Amino acid sequence: MASTNSREWRAVCEKFRQAQDLSEIESRKDPENDPFRSKYKARELLKEIHCTVKNFEVDDSENEDRETDGQSGEHGDGEAINGGVHQVHTGDSRAGLRAAKLGVVDYHLGVNHIETEEFSAGEEYLMNCMKLLDGCTVTRENVSLFIQVRNQLGILWAGRDETETAQGFLEKAESIYTHYMKEDGQPPLDLVDFFVLEEDAPSQQERIRRFEMAYTHTLYYLAQVYKNMSQYERAGQYCHSTLQRQLKFSQFVPLEWAINAATLSQYYITKTRYMEARHCLAAANVIAGLAGEVPSEAAAKESEVEYEKREQLGQKRAEIARCWIKYCLNLLQDAKKILEDNIGELDLDRQEELQRARRDEEEEKERGRKTTFLFDSADTFDSICSQEEKVSCICPLNFEEARAIFLVGQSYVTQAKEYFEMDGHVTDHIEILQDHSALFKVLAFFEEDLERRCKMHKRRVDMLEPICKDLNAQYYLLICRQLQFELAETFYEMMDLKLAVAEKQEQPDAHTIKKFNHLCSASIRYYQMFIDSIRSPEGKFPEKLEDDLLRPALVAKFRIARLQSKIITGNLTTQLENLSLSLESYNFVVQYCENHPEAKKSVETELELSEEMVSLLPMKINRIQGRIASSN
Repeated sequence: MASTNSREWRAVCEKFRQAQDLSEIESRKDPENDPFRSKYKARELLKEIHCTVKNFEVDDSENEDRETDGQSGEHGDGEAINGGVHQVHTGDSRAGLRAAKLGVVDYHLGVNHIETEEFSAGEEYLMNCMKLLDGCTVTRENVSLFIQVRNQLGILWAGRDETETAQGFLEKAESIYTHYMKEDGQPPLDLVDFFVLEEDAPSQQERIRRFEMAYTHTLYYLAQVYKNMSQYERAGQYCHSTLQRQLKFSQFVPLEWAINAATLSQYYITKTRYMEARHCLAAANVIAGLAGEVPSEAAAKESEVEYEKREQLGQKRAEIARCWIKYCLNLLQDAKKILEDNIGELDLDRQEELQRARRDEEEEKERGRKTTFLFDSADTFDSICSQEEKVSCICPLNFEEARAIFLVGQSYVTQAKEYFEMDGHVTDHIEILQDHSALFKVLAFFEEDLERRCKMHKRRVDMLEPICKDLNAQYYLLICRQLQFELAETFYEMMDLKLAVAEKQEQPDAHTIKKFNHLCSASIRYYQMFIDSIRSPEGKFPEKLEDDLLRPALVAKFRIARLQSKIITGNLTTQLENLSLSLESYNFVVQYCENHPEAKKSVETELELSEEMVSLLPMKINRIQGRIASSN
């Protein structure tokens, strides 16, 4: 092998450095019409290096027989410098070193071809690297190469949707790292060490950083693989480990890390693991703050760079805010599920029982926190804890606790809307408004005062109704349907609340009756708008409803029937008209289910009540008709 001071070896190292610069730095400047120019130049240099190393290998083979045992003994158990790599002189290790050197070049050629979208050629080079390593024991000289070549093959096969093949390469890389750290644990050599002069070699600290980064990539790719295999529990664990390691070794881009942490929180929410979800979101807030302040609007107008920074920071922080909204909303909704009775009202006995158990639960949560996988970076831990203290991770049991969570969610609604404005972000803006409405809806569940509950629902109407009226159904049909149905439901809930208030009065006054009838009419109007949106352009209602519209459409018809029968009027003719329309809507539900028996499961309760009303209403209608006839 050429000496580290030989002209030939210095030339090899210089070519390797140039190839790296071309791939990692110069390639960013390549023109759009020749995007791989620098990559191709790097490839030619790597091929030249490959030929040179092969020639060195031939020379080594000829000279190896003439080496004596005394040469290796000259340094005792110490290390001699061989081609830029610190290597013990033994026959086996020299063979392994030659294999590793060629393997490093094959690895870089493989990555080069993949980056230029020549995937089959890239795979061939990577597999050549694997073959060279087949006969080698994992050592501190080659362990990085063992892991990184498998990482690249894992990425390659994942890109082909061959998930199980990718999984095999990546899990092997993981096991190699784990075994090496257990059995050896010394800072291993980096791939660059094979083609660098001694004076330019990376420090031990830098070698450790690069090695740990390679393993972090292994975990990151495994998280994606497990997600694609629907192994969401494992995917979440590996994602969390990746984020933890990135923070620990300072291997992250703040905004990217923050978004990944916020996204992971949404997985924990689905598992009702609110402590972990809150921790992810608190960490996301803190790390996103490391990206700097959002430039002012004036600065953004003056500079394109400042404009792009303002856009990026504004968008990412708004996305994190939306994850916080989901956190607050889901925590409240899960609390509601725990506390509601069989008719959806607050179960006071259950509430009292849970409040008694709260103290023990809090103590258990505190113990559990100590075993939770935390982002325990010394630089950020206190800031993350400070963020966590602003909102609970325990299901609220009363209005005060629910309101505290609601207010946090509402503050993030305001923050998210600052970026996702209606002008330019229609869908996102409306989704945020819908979440805001849902926050009010679930908060109302905890409110015992019926009038105050009614006012909370009125807030929902005030935020959604203007949007619903202005939105063009031709372009936003699905959103329009969602808004129409939600507004209909909201007015329906307000009607039920007003009815409950009226029943407490001996004789409702004219104002109460007028308000009650207005709520009925408004709910009917929006349910009817929803139903009409399902009709064909010719106004014909479909004979068979699509699966996603089946229950909403039949529920809308059922509720229209109920609302029409609830309208208060002293005029017998108007009452007769309302009851006839009510019967017609009840009949629609019954008839549809008779024609499509598979629909019955979707509306069992509504169908049962509709069948009952279809048998009862005709008698009531006949009595009113008789009264009208006798009065005439």
